[in-house]
Amino acid sequence: MDWKFLEGLLSGVNKYSTAFGRIWLSVVFVFRVMVYVVAAEHVWSDDQAHFDCNTLQPGCKNICYDYFFPISHIRLWALQLIFVTCPSFMVVLHVAYREERERKYQAKHGADRHLYDNPGQKHGGLWYTYLISLLLKTAFEITFLYLLHYIYDSFKLPRKVQCDVSPCPNLVDCYISRPTEKTVFTYFMVGASVFCVVLNICEIFYLITIRLVTLKKRGLVHTSSIMKVRRNLD
Repeated sequence: MDWKFLEGLLSGVNKYSTAFGRIWLSVVFVFRVMVYVVAAEHVWSDDQAHFDCNTLQPGCKNICYDYFFPISHIRLWALQLIFVTCPSFMVVLHVAYREERERKYQAKHGADRHLYDNPGQKHGGLWYTYLISLLLKTAFEITFLYLLHYIYDSFKLPRKVQCDVSPCPNLVDCYISRPTEKTVFTYFMVGASVFCVVLNICEIFYLITIRLVTLKKRGLVHTSSIMKVRRNLD
């Protein structure tokens, strides 16, 4: 998987993010993508090859592995990283749309005329786009955490599992390779994901608070203007 391509796309998101968004992006690349690429992939690379069962029955080992690991942790995390980063592109596309409108407006009315004070400023439709992207990222994070826990019934990998699925002749003991190391990486990735959820929630409250404060200031200014007009009329 080409993570450099994903990093190049997300680098544009950093320009339009709040402080919470920049921290989130750093956590995703330093504590999730880099750990995934540098270490986690290698830890799970021999997962199926070193999944040993105390039977020589043909097909039993493969069936038991598929039963206990319907989808690998690595592939699930790869999907999770793709899904949680994709909503950020909504913001980049919205800003690009604004910049194109600005270019056409200036071409028609002159370079000194502006349709937007700053195409990347989070107001109007872009504010809603940014908020929706945060809600989607949070929803995807929580969904994948639930899936990981639901599929494996725990974040901790057992040392031994017992399988009696056909064509296994009886109850077979199977042993997972490096269960402690894999459990450590699983908890680390889960912890990083939970921290990203917390950052997203903080950013959502931050955006809403700033929005309410701005609207309140505008309301006070509008009320003050009306009062001045009334005093002048009196």
